[in-house]
Amino acid sequence: MPAVRGDGMRGLAVFISDIRNCKSKEAEIKRINKELANIRSKFKGDKTLDGYQKKKYVCKLLFIFLLGHDIDFGHMEAVNLLSSNKYSEKQIGYLFISVLVNTNSELIKLIIQSIKNDLASRNPIHVNLALQCIANIGSREMAEAFGNDIPKLLVSGDTMDVVKQSAALCLLRLFRTSQDIIPGGEWTSRIIHLLNDQHMGVVTAATSLIDALVKKNPEEYKGCVSLAVSRLSRIVTASYTDLQDYTYYFVPAPWLSVKLLRLLQNYTPPAEDPGVRGRLNECLETILNKAQEPPKSKKVQHSNAKNAVLFEAISLIIHNDSEANLLVRACNQLGQFLSNRETNLRYLALESMCHLATSEFSHEAVKKHQEVVILSMKMEKDVSVRQQAVDLLYAMCDKSNAEEIVQEMLNYLETADYSIREEMVLKVAILAEKYATDYTWYVDVILNLIRIAGDYVSEEVWYRVIQIVINRDEVQGYAAKTVFEALQAPACHENMVKVGGYILGEFGNLIAGDQRSSPAVQFQLLHSKYHLCSPMTRALLLSTYIKFINLFPEIRTQVQEVFRQDSNLRSADAELQQRASEYLQLSIIASPDVLATVLEEMPAFPERESSILAVLKKKKPGRVPENDVKENKSPTPVANHTNNDVSSSNAGSTDLLGLSTPPTSQPNNSSTGVLLDVLGDIYNKPVNNVSPSPTWVADVKKFVCKNNGVLFENDLIQIGVKSEFRQNLGRLGLFYGNKTNTMLLNFLPTLLWSEEQAQKLSVQMKPVDLILEAGAQIQQMINAECIDDYTDTPSILISFVHSSHTQKITVKLPLTINKFFEPTEMNGESFFARWKNLGNANQQRSQKIFKASQPMDLQAARQKMIGFGMQLLDGIDPNPENFVCAGIIHMRSQQVGCLLRLEPNKNAQMYRLTVRSSKESVSVEICELLAEQF
Repeated sequence: MPAVRGDGMRGLAVFISDIRNCKSKEAEIKRINKELANIRSKFKGDKTLDGYQKKKYVCKLLFIFLLGHDIDFGHMEAVNLLSSNKYSEKQIGYLFISVLVNTNSELIKLIIQSIKNDLASRNPIHVNLALQCIANIGSREMAEAFGNDIPKLLVSGDTMDVVKQSAALCLLRLFRTSQDIIPGGEWTSRIIHLLNDQHMGVVTAATSLIDALVKKNPEEYKGCVSLAVSRLSRIVTASYTDLQDYTYYFVPAPWLSVKLLRLLQNYTPPAEDPGVRGRLNECLETILNKAQEPPKSKKVQHSNAKNAVLFEAISLIIHNDSEANLLVRACNQLGQFLSNRETNLRYLALESMCHLATSEFSHEAVKKHQEVVILSMKMEKDVSVRQQAVDLLYAMCDKSNAEEIVQEMLNYLETADYSIREEMVLKVAILAEKYATDYTWYVDVILNLIRIAGDYVSEEVWYRVIQIVINRDEVQGYAAKTVFEALQAPACHENMVKVGGYILGEFGNLIAGDQRSSPAVQFQLLHSKYHLCSPMTRALLLSTYIKFINLFPEIRTQVQEVFRQDSNLRSADAELQQRASEYLQLSIIASPDVLATVLEEMPAFPERESSILAVLKKKKPGRVPENDVKENKSPTPVANHTNNDVSSSNAGSTDLLGLSTPPTSQPNNSSTGVLLDVLGDIYNKPVNNVSPSPTWVADVKKFVCKNNGVLFENDLIQIGVKSEFRQNLGRLGLFYGNKTNTMLLNFLPTLLWSEEQAQKLSVQMKPVDLILEAGAQIQQMINAECIDDYTDTPSILISFVHSSHTQKITVKLPLTINKFFEPTEMNGESFFARWKNLGNANQQRSQKIFKASQPMDLQAARQKMIGFGMQLLDGIDPNPENFVCAGIIHMRSQQVGCLLRLEPNKNAQMYRLTVRSSKESVSVEICELLAEQF
């Protein structure tokens, strides 16, 4: 310990030596307790202790604390050392304070006063010690106490460079604790101009501070861009002799260069002025040129420093995404690193090329390195590099090379590391679906996936292949034939059995004409796998068997025998037992027509984007490379491979027999959400600065006659809704889109619905992430159940923080009671008979006569009546201009029939609306809701 020997603290050296020589833990504790007792007696009994002795004993206490023992005295002596004029004593005092004084301690006031005295000192060493102590403690109390002093110290012309450097770093530490510490106005330009300081240490520290300030308020500190570019230009064009004191192995100021390049990445574009932009591009070109020069030293430190600047420059080029020449040059430079002997360089090159692959300017240049990347995936020794190679192949894939890349990934999958197999399976499945021009190829790829890596094929993958096969008539026969052949393998993975059971149950009839795949052969092949499968798969196969009875009546007896087996009817698994008994009875008592209705083919799935992509993003948040090439900085909607049904769900549906069907889901975080076609592209609209505002409130009346659309929108956020209802159950998908270029923090939707109200309408919300990324969209699912009739609708309060300001939005959910209507067909005789019966009791009807809010349009009125949820009965009313409707409102407790008649009077521009139902409150509410739409 040089400091100990230099200060001559022989007692401390002896004590440390004694501790090191202890043979046991007990001996160490005994020695420490003896020393603590001695120090305590000295502090209490000896009033003549000088600064040297106090420093020695405080050092011993520090050493004991570092050994893991609690120290509960000596704090006042350490505070007294702060007032010493000797550097060594003051230093030990500050060290003890920084390490051992709690921010809630009563000594803080004494410490703050001592620090203030040192900050006002003319001795730069004392000032630096004070600044270091403030930064080490870094509490909010320190920020409040010195929030005015440190900025003055930083920008003062009298402050020494070494103190400015410490002040900038201290201010950065306090800013991270309390962001309101930095004053605005004229202070902004004074802090920015530190980038022009002559002292490179001050510039380096100031750049770190400005980078943090820019992240909080980019507009206010936008002036730093030109100064940063100017300083970067001077460094890049300088020789290693020009900045000799700040040159590291022939690389001028590499740390400062990296900080400046990162600072410029906070702006898009980083420079609006053409002159500044041109100068920045010259800097970037110079950095790329220097990377091509022969190394000035063979030492690894030289290459590390040079490459650190190079990779940060490439990050800025990728961030700008505007200069085609620079992007291609960066790609070529990275391509040279793919064959470098340094593992880290190969990894970083692959990582950067993943980002380059998403640019329209450099995508083709990245593809030129496809063979080398494939070789990296197969031959690299380091698994993290192989993982990065897989990511790059995924990112560079497009229509021209999809089949080759997918095949290479499939080939490698057989020997791939277990840690990356599941992610590779997801990526292969996504690429196969996205770039499939022939869906027979897609089916082959997925079945190969299951064969090669069945244990790593998640439910979403085999769900997805079933969705696609069901939605495409042209591939159903091929899928049935292929899966039938795959099931004949001696060793067949359980996921293959699931896919085979599902597809043959739906489309086995398409291959039944061939004797080699006759109904009996299909059934025997599937049942040969039955006893090797888990209960969940067996349940799926039982559902397939009952569908076989509908498709192939000739094997009814064989299937029924399986249902009758004790292993099924008396199974310990309740699901198997129930399915076997119910399916058996259904096959016995149901007529062919009933059986055909109950077991009809599953309808197409209303999905808009692959659920597998959402799973991949969830597994690798923020690290999944997008393999869509960005053009003009705007997101590209995901290709729609399914029908255009407006409904969307997050959970699987179930047919009448309980046969689980693959769920359709949406990504949790995507800038191209499923509402893009409905709501429009919200991500390219200009965003104005929004200050703190009163709570915004959104009305829901416009959703009485429609289920989808924009629920709320302002400069910060857009909230879209898509909903579907079935009897007394409803499901809403709320889509929150961040329209800003910054994150929305503490994003929290809260349901405003009392327990009393929940007894009539039950509402459940799934939670969402607390952070909504810039330009991203997340989905929140809401489930509702109508229990009894109700009038009010639930609201949600959405609160979040934007630019340090809390914003609040209150939105009514479109859950009006008419959403639970089931349209009911009636003929004229039935309608008017029911109408008359309900009209006999005045309390069962409601009537409203009102003036049209806009010129009458009977066609528009017709669309509103259809959207309201009831069945529009044409040709019933004697007056053809009148609208007559019928429906049933489903509630958990009851069903309420409802009849409606709307009579327009064009001459008077008036409507008469009459609603009759078996419940007065329902009649009144329906009447009020519909009247508001006209």
